[in-house]
Amino acid sequence: MTGALAEVVSDFAEMQGQDKLALLLEFAGELPPLPADLEEAAMEPVPECQSPLFLHVDACDREHVRLYFSAPPEAPTTRGFAAILAAGLDDHSAEEILAVPDDFYSELGLAALISPLRLRGMAAMLARIKRHLR
Repeated sequence: MTGALAEVVSDFAEMQGQDKLALLLEFAGELPPLPADLEEAAMEPVPECQSPLFLHVDACDREHVRLYFSAPPEAPTTRGFAAILAAGLDDHSAEEILAVPDDFYSELGLAALISPLRLRGMAAMLARIKRHLR
């Protein structure tokens, strides 16, 4: 797991109950905007997410993979998951990203607070990113 992603997991580990949800909502507010030259229409949809989510993986430089996500403001859980992946994996090497455990999100401790369908959406985001990198 990248250092940045391990730090995010650690931040969640320090929280209890509803504070974990508050942290997830904080991340939702921090999802970086798309660059001006990237439109949602050119991005890959992630239909496993309960809310509309689109992602783009720029792996031209495999040492500095760039990740871009788009999710509507009215989908804070999905935006939060995308922001966690952006904070933890953006600008890392393909090798580091591919080494992230597929179920790392279980370490966030959100399973008791969020539906399994929503958690499956986060797993799908990571799986699609890895598929692009392979």
